[in-house]
Amino acid sequence: MANIKSQIKRNLQNEKRRLRNKAVRSELRTRTRRAVATAEAGAPQRDEELRLAIKRIDKAAAKGVIHKNTAARRKSRLMRRVSDVGDAATTG
Repeated sequence: MANIKSQIKRNLQNEKRRLRNKAVRSELRTRTRRAVATAEAGAPQRDEELRLAIKRIDKAAAKGVIHKNTAARRKSRLMRRVSDVGDAATTG
């Protein structure tokens, strides 16, 4: 345990941020999974789930939880997965 007052404060701040970031990352994964699952099921709310997932990714990047390039990559992959599922559902 740290003896220096400023380091004790810094440790508390880091722990608070870590928990907040963990919650944001968890929600990112949940929203992404839900968007893909909805697309695979061919549900009518596919676009809404995709929109919410992208919104969360953008928010996480804005807060600094993930890097902006990481956010762009995740959105790109998510859009590709959802559109591939949509294409397969319509042609199959």
